[in-house]
Amino acid sequence: MRVSRRNEGAAVVVPPDAFVQDTPVEPWAATACPLCGQANQCAMEAARANGTEPGTCWCAGVPFTAELLAAVPPGLKNRACICERCARRAAGIGGGQ
Repeated sequence: MRVSRRNEGAAVVVPPDAFVQDTPVEPWAATACPLCGQANQCAMEAARANGTEPGTCWCAGVPFTAELLAAVPPGLKNRACICERCARRAAGIGGGQ
């Protein structure tokens, strides 16, 4: 699973300076958030790395706004999952790692 395409809940406008926009495309780990560079805690990538079956990921319970997905640099779209902190911030939900 890469960047989720869910768009649930109310849209929140993400300030242009809220995320890193000039992230280098290569090399980029699939375990790093394409917006902030922190670990994205993706269950699918962890399972792939460990050779195990994936469990339920945190992303199943967090909405991904259209604005958030649009903030991902073009070269990183569908290459790595957005982290919980960035997703929750954009959705106006507290918490996240």
